[in-house]
Amino acid sequence: MTDTVHKDIVPGKAPSNANFLAGFAQRMVGFAERWFPDAYVFVLIAVIVVAAGAIVHGGSPLAVSRAFGDGFWNLIPFTMQMALIAIGGYVVAMSPAVAAILRRLAGVPKTGRGAVVFVGVISILLSLLNWGLSLIFSGLLVREIARRKDIRLDYRAAGAAGYLGLGCGFTLGITSSAAQLQANAASIPASLMPITGIIGFSETILTWQSLLITAFVTVLSAAICYFTAPAQAETKTAEDLGVPLDNDSIEPRKPARPGDFLEFSPILTILIVLLALGWLWQTFRAGNPLITLSGLNTYNFVFLLLGILLHWSPRSLLEAFSKAMPSVSGVILQFPFYAGIAQILTKVVNGKGVTLSDTIAHWFVGASANSAAFSFLVGIYSTVLGFFIPSAGGKWVIEAPYIMKAANEIHAHLGWTVMVYNIAETLPNFINPFWMLPLLGILGLKSKDLIGYTSVQFFIHFPLVMILAAVLMTTFSYHPPILP
Repeated sequence: MTDTVHKDIVPGKAPSNANFLAGFAQRMVGFAERWFPDAYVFVLIAVIVVAAGAIVHGGSPLAVSRAFGDGFWNLIPFTMQMALIAIGGYVVAMSPAVAAILRRLAGVPKTGRGAVVFVGVISILLSLLNWGLSLIFSGLLVREIARRKDIRLDYRAAGAAGYLGLGCGFTLGITSSAAQLQANAASIPASLMPITGIIGFSETILTWQSLLITAFVTVLSAAICYFTAPAQAETKTAEDLGVPLDNDSIEPRKPARPGDFLEFSPILTILIVLLALGWLWQTFRAGNPLITLSGLNTYNFVFLLLGILLHWSPRSLLEAFSKAMPSVSGVILQFPFYAGIAQILTKVVNGKGVTLSDTIAHWFVGASANSAAFSFLVGIYSTVLGFFIPSAGGKWVIEAPYIMKAANEIHAHLGWTVMVYNIAETLPNFINPFWMLPLLGILGLKSKDLIGYTSVQFFIHFPLVMILAAVLMTTFSYHPPILP
């Protein structure tokens, strides 16, 4: 892969000899840099739009206000989990062993354009195992590549590539909240069980149709990365953007006084790890370790414990933890506003006792003529709702009762309906900066810096994967819910 140099570049406008995708990307980048607000402003606008929609739908202003306040703190445990995902990943990646792996991987790409593609593929592949690992590792990989002096890396395009796992990957893997919930009888709400029954992985993420979709989006995403990566004359490096790339590694130190002994000694680290081994053994022996690890509390516990072990001394861990804190400021501030949005959508009713979420969903479902059309419309609805409720698991609990009931009536395959939801649910992440916040913290960028590139991914992915998902629905045969 070679980078092409273009001269006389007008910001936000593609050169005359650029390919169509590069031209489109640069126009989107110019638009985002000029018009796209900070992620915090984005969420405030979303709150106002949803609140106004609920009032127009027939909800009283007082009920909307109450729902916003009642729901505001509903995501506090999730907010803490998300913050610890970012911190845990950062802490592990700053350890000497993982930092060495990052440096080795950062040396693989030969050109700036190739580096953008490389980061994108790594991001998607890691997301199939765990979305948190994908987000943090990819961000730190971008920083490591950006430190190289032998290639010019467009820091914005590489950062956007590091976000691909959250835009089109993670719900196709074992961290799919909807697929996990439907595969586990104990997790399915009692009211939902008669509608869906138990749907195992063999009917969702492990079908050949799902594997085909995964391969398709990976290749498509990589191709978009390649063709939209700026030429050298248009490239903006981290230095151009004013982003410091100070070494994230922890410099070895020695105790300055006798009281510092335990801070620099591995004794406490060893004892804590030994204490935790019993819990780890009991937790992971019960089932598939990858599925067990995908639980947020387990994932955070393992990563924090791994960070403690890799840093060896408490002092090294504390310094890494402090360096990681700026990456979670946006998460802590903004997640409560999304909780308020979800509450307004799902709890404010009109005079007929119907919520705005129900009305939108029933309109799409009622317009379905067959299973393929149903698949396409469910995908559209899930994408639209995903702009306002960017939480795959929580949103599935909202959608599943009426979506899966309609699937039974139309005789659409229940497992593939779950996957249509999974495929569509992530696409709004390319534009909604909710999941982007930890990555932005690591990269030292704002959402407007990445949206120009990720929006191109959205506009290309959306029609193609929705059509492919609808076509693949016709390859399934319906069967009624399987009850325990």
